[in-house]
Amino acid sequence: MGEETLLQIQALDLESARLSARKDRIDSGEEVRAAGKRAEEVESELGELKLSLDSLATEQRRLEFDVDAMTKKAQEEERRLYDGSVANAKELEAIQHEVSNLKARRTKLEDELLERMERREELETRIAQAERAWEDARAAFEEQGAQSARELHEIQGRLATVSAERERLAAGLDQDLLELYEDLRGQKKGVGAAALVDGVCQGCHERLSAVELDKLKRTEDVKRCEYCRRILVLA
Repeated sequence: MGEETLLQIQALDLESARLSARKDRIDSGEEVRAAGKRAEEVESELGELKLSLDSLATEQRRLEFDVDAMTKKAQEEERRLYDGSVANAKELEAIQHEVSNLKARRTKLEDELLERMERREELETRIAQAERAWEDARAAFEEQGAQSARELHEIQGRLATVSAERERLAAGLDQDLLELYEDLRGQKKGVGAAALVDGVCQGCHERLSAVELDKLKRTEDVKRCEYCRRILVLA
């Protein structure tokens, strides 16, 4: 009866250790900080994209102004070429050359403007994606904080229940056996008692010899694993 109760205590101790480790991690704020950092990174990326878009928009306006100015200048020169106000052949040739140059420069500017417009469209798409990602990251950050608070509350409640149940079980256990268990638990990574299932110790997972198994079945003393020395409870 006592050894079976010890297995129940062992299960409660393992659960308590797991819950305490989880509580410590939540208390550290690691997960909330990670979610917050992710939101900050996405927000920073969004800001950089918007700055790039502003710079590109400025370039686009400059190019549009230059194209417009070049168009007007070429139109003015073409009017002079055909309105009869210039009769000198060399001057007419110079005007015609200037018009050709103006149109060539305008074409180059228009190509640059088209390239800026394509880049702007691409940036606007990336910004829309980044805005959605930022909203998701911010929501995840807020949810992580709320979830951590809920989980912490649940863990604290469960730890109190586990502690009360352990105290109840320990009160009815032989104190020498309990002290031996506590000593072993400190030495054996939190596991001081284990079930013996089909001849195998569930603490170290070693199969006991037939001689040892027979000896354990006949002894009235505390049963111990011949390998790890944990307290054994025959299943």
